[in-house]
Formats: sequence, structure tokens, C-alpha cells
Amino acid sequence: MPIRPRIARPRRVLALTATAALLVGGVGAAAVAATPSEGSVSDTSPSTQWTAGPFAAPNVTGTAGDVTCGPGLCDDFALHVSTPAGYGDTHQLTVTVGWANKAADFDVYLLDKAGTVVGTSASSADPEVIQVPPTSGDYTVRVVPFNPLGESVTGTAALTDIPANPPPSTDTPPTFSQYGAPESFPQAHSAGEPSIGNSHKTGATFYQALYDTYKATWDDSVTPSKVSWSNVSATSANGCPTGNTASLDPIGFTDPVTGRVFESQLAGKTSLMCFSDDDGTTWSPSQGGGINSGVDHQTVGGGAWPAGAVGSLPTSSYPRAVYYCSQDIADASCASSHDGGTTFGPAVPMYSLLDCGGLHGHVKVAPDGTVYVPNKGCGSNQGVAVSEDGGTTWSVRTDPASTPGDSDPSVGIGANGTVYMGYQAADGTPRVAVSRDKGKTWTDDQNVGAALGIHNTVFPAVVAGDDDRASFAFIGTTTAGNYQDATNFHGDWHLYVSTTYDGGKSWVTVDTTPTDPVQRGSICTGGTTCGNDRNLLDFMDATVDKDGRVLVGYADGCTGACAAPGGTENFDAYATIARQQTGKTLYAANDPLPNLTPSALSVSKAGGLYVPTATLANTGGAPAPGAALQLVVDGKVVSTSTASDLAAGATRTVTFAGLKLAKGTHTVLVVADPANTVRESDEADNKRSVTVTS
Repeated sequence: MPIRPRIARPRRVLALTATAALLVGGVGAAAVAATPSEGSVSDTSPSTQWTAGPFAAPNVTGTAGDVTCGPGLCDDFALHVSTPAGYGDTHQLTVTVGWANKAADFDVYLLDKAGTVVGTSASSADPEVIQVPPTSGDYTVRVVPFNPLGESVTGTAALTDIPANPPPSTDTPPTFSQYGAPESFPQAHSAGEPSIGNSHKTGATFYQALYDTYKATWDDSVTPSKVSWSNVSATSANGCPTGNTASLDPIGFTDPVTGRVFESQLAGKTSLMCFSDDDGTTWSPSQGGGINSGVDHQTVGGGAWPAGAVGSLPTSSYPRAVYYCSQDIADASCASSHDGGTTFGPAVPMYSLLDCGGLHGHVKVAPDGTVYVPNKGCGSNQGVAVSEDGGTTWSVRTDPASTPGDSDPSVGIGANGTVYMGYQAADGTPRVAVSRDKGKTWTDDQNVGAALGIHNTVFPAVVAGDDDRASFAFIGTTTAGNYQDATNFHGDWHLYVSTTYDGGKSWVTVDTTPTDPVQRGSICTGGTTCGNDRNLLDFMDATVDKDGRVLVGYADGCTGACAAPGGTENFDAYATIARQQTGKTLYAANDPLPNLTPSALSVSKAGGLYVPTATLANTGGAPAPGAALQLVVDGKVVSTSTASDLAAGATRTVTFAGLKLAKGTHTVLVVADPANTVRESDEADNKRSVTVTS
């Protein structure tokens, strides 16, 4: 596999070595002492603050594993926490360390009295934020100057409220089936950081990882659906001179409207890119990116041009915009293509390190042509770089309720422009926020993993359909603690998907791999400084097909014997797609519907009366609200049963009161949904009748 560099400095783990333990006791104490050197927080005095610095010498020892402290290379602040029992149910300990020059970089570690790391924040964000349970005890807040630039720091430790969440959605969660690539594919087990897209023209799904592009086609005539795989990778033999030759990072993108498929392999200040208009049968070469693009973390996306924007017009028969965005050491830029990705204009800066950290998520384009690139650390929040004029100018807009994270956030955009941003919060939990004004304001920021007890999250991937529907996929674990500690973290990770059907006010979350972990133990997102536990690399992806089904492209890191109970992690990266199998989709027009029908009707005679008994069945794929059955005799309505919900696949027996019938022949009829209040998949099978002779 190629080496995948990450120029923005990676997160590091402070190992529990004898050196670290000694430093807690004061050995090798920093020359630049915190002022004051200690402080306390309690339920009655919830905040304390200190300063330290200036720092002159950088401490980069964490890039090689353990953080080593010497004079001036670390600073410790002694923190005492005192809270009553049960306080942690609604509160958390938040440690924030910030500095003035955003180009500088510090890392923060929280150690307990024994020297065990209980929280870390070692991203490129300013400020660094740690959020942990407010357990009473003595702690050390350690500040490490990774790239200090002569800066001083200000630290705050505070007991803060845990943000309250609205009640979870009452919708039935969708179900998912898992589909692994054929073992015959040479790179099937080298599929870290995949991209996924779907052509709404042909229905084909495209999975990109490393050099390879895999095409999946679906047979939905059976349940679970069947998949057919084919390797349609770009090579010189099928029209891509640079295909399958070299890569520093792979990225794929499929425009759902045109069906054009892109595969991009990072090559420094550009990429080796090709595109296909025939589902990967043949490929055409691309310029690869704009001049002067960044050297790392490229992303490719596309969509509509914004109406009326100067210069936002195609110069070829291809009607849609294509964007290539990437980051350099000091900024990130984005270039647009007006000819379908064949060539690109100059790269335009989106932001600098004074605005946001270098690494960013995948570029997404709204139906009105607004372009979004999310970022995990824009000051003390997460946010999006936004262009409303086809990539000519950009502005950074943040969610003030968010905290910086370690994984790139992701956005999905609804049919009318509603933006859903899924992100990993500073405390590791999965959160989503919603904007209805292109990122200027955000609402409904909430933890979508709380109901399932999810403590740690990596690799957010968001996709939307109708304006009020979106899904947020992520790899998560119910195990708390430092998930990048390869020695001491032993959680099992699963693929979760959280879905909203009401515009982000509530979410329903499901574990799509409940019996098959995606990874056991630690997951490292620290770039090339990681060990074996970087097998999943840096991200995954999600898309939606023309019928509204959600598809997640991920690398399965725990296969074979690892997936069995008690299995040992094998650090795999197996190309896998999770595809929605049942439930409401992201397009309401294609939702499964109930179908009410009287499946049986009989009339018995008892004590001189005729007693009708009917079975009301819901043969559809969704619950039927307020299902009722009406009795009609000889064209006259006699009675109607009590209306109540009927689950999909369920039946209900209704016995009506006995009837007196005059001598002769009578027609007894039952009608399901007599008021026609239930939208059904078949409105023609709502009646059943029998003839009775008295």
C-alpha cells in the first residue's frame, strides 16, 4: 500500500510509560510554570483558570509515540475536582486550552492521580478541548507545545452542563444488509478510507479504495437483495494512462444526476484523475486538479451551478460543476471545472490556518449550487467553508454549539438546501446539527448516540434526500476512554446509521452490524505515526440511490476469526457496503406503505342471530395508523370497529355484534379503511363479502 501522509499534524497518544508517571510527580518539571500552579472546581465553584508561557521550544516527541517532557517542553496544572454523587448524570468536566496565534499548536492531556491518561485533545484545533465525566479526584492538566511560536496559553477547567437532547425518534429504524467485495479482487482487503457513490441513471453503485473502483449492481426481486460485483478500475488499457500506477490518497465521486464517475489518486499538488460516462467500462483522463492546489487530503465533488453567479457556466456539453479541493500546510483551496472535470481553473483559497485547521471533509454541492466543505476545527467549533458563487469566493461559518473533534465532519444537503452536519464532538460522541440558511445559523445540535450508549465515534458520513430526511453513518463504540490507546482500549466498534425523518428534530439510530464488529480495540486516526490500528485510515463515505436507500461504503477491520465471539483483532480493511434493506427511505415518495385488506370473512349463527367475524390484515411494508373495519349489510352501514394501529404483517380479528336477518338472501360486506385515511400500496383490495341465506 502507498504511504498516505497527512500534513496537518496528527493526533497523538500519551503512552503510560515510567517517564510519564515520573513527570506527574514533578520529575523533569517544566521551566515555564502555570500561573497559578493549581486550582479547584466543585458544584458550588464550577470554574478555574490559569495561564502558562511563553513557550519557545517545540515538543514533537508525540509523533514517535510517547510524549517526553523536559525543561520548557511541557507545563502541568494541578486540578482538584469535587462533585456530589450523581452530578455526572447531567454535568461534565470541560478543559479548554487556547492561544492567540492560530498558526501555533498545543496538545492537552488530562491525567488522574495515578498518571493514567483519562482525556486527550491533540488535534490542530485552537482551542483544544477535553470533556470527561466530572469524577471527584486529583488530576494533572498537561500542556505540550507542539509548535508554540512563542505563544502563551490560557487554560480553563469548568463543570459544564451536558447538552440536553430531545426525545429520540419514534420511527421504526431501517435495517441494513452487508455486502463484501469478492475475494478474487486483488485489493479487496486493502480498502481503507473508501468513497462511495451511486448513479441514479443506471442504479449502479461505485466503491473506490486504493487504486481500485468496484461496481455493484443490485437485484431487489429477492430479500435480502443480491449484489453483483465487477472490477471496473481505471487502467491504461481502458483509457486512463495514469490508472492503477501510483497514489498518495484515493478519492472517488459519482454525480448521481449525470452518472459520471471520477477516480482520483493524490499526486502532490494535483491528482492522477480519470472519469467515466459508461459505468467504468472506459475512462477519460483529467487534468487532475487546479493550479496551485494543496498537497494533501483531496476531495472531489460536483453538482448544479448556482443560478446567476458570474462565471458559473459550463464551457462544454457537460452541464454540471466539478470541484477539486485540497489542503496545504497553511491553507486549503478549491478549484472548479467548467468542462466536467477535464480541466480545472486555478485553486482558490477557502480558508487559512487563521480560520480553520488544515484537514477538511468531503466537498458537497447543494441543489441550488452552494458548495460546502466541512472542517473539524474552526476556532473552538466545527463548521463549513461555503461558496455561493461557484467556488469564486468562500466564507467560514461555524456551529457555536459544537466542539472541535478528531475526525473530519461530514455534511448532507436536502432537496431544498437544508444542511445536516454530522461530527465527532470533543467528548467522542456522535452529534448532528442542522442549518437552514447555508450555515449562518445552526439548530437542533444533539447527540444521536445517547440512546444506545455510544461513547466514542470516528468517520462521520452524512447523506440527505428529501429536505426533511438525512442519515448519519459512523463507526462507534459503547466503550468509554481514550480510543487511540492501543495498549489499554478494548472496545468493540460497530457501524451505526442514524436517520431523521423530521428535519433533524429527532433521530433514530441503529447498529447495522450488531453481531459482527468492524474493529476490536483501538482505532488510530493519527496519520503515519500510527501502528497496526490505522488499518481503517481516515474516513468512510455514504450515498443514496434513486429510490432513497442509504448505502455506506466502509472498510471492515475485523474479519474471519476476529468477528467470532472473543475474537482477536486482525487489522483488516475489507471492502464492504452496508445497504438499506427495509424501512422508510430518504425519499418519501418511495417509502414502504401499509396495505389493509380483509383477509377472511365468515358469518356464524348463534341464538337466532348472525355473527360476522372478519380478519383485518396489513400486508404492506409499513404500519397502518388508525386501521378500522366497517360492516355493511345489504348496502347499509351497520357498524365500524374501533380504529387502532396495525403493524406491518400483523392481523386483527374483529367480531361484530349479532344481526337479525329477515328470511331471504343477504350480502354481508366488510370494508378496510372505510374513511380512506390510510395511504396504501393497493387501494383495490379493501373489500370482502359473503352471501348469507337466512
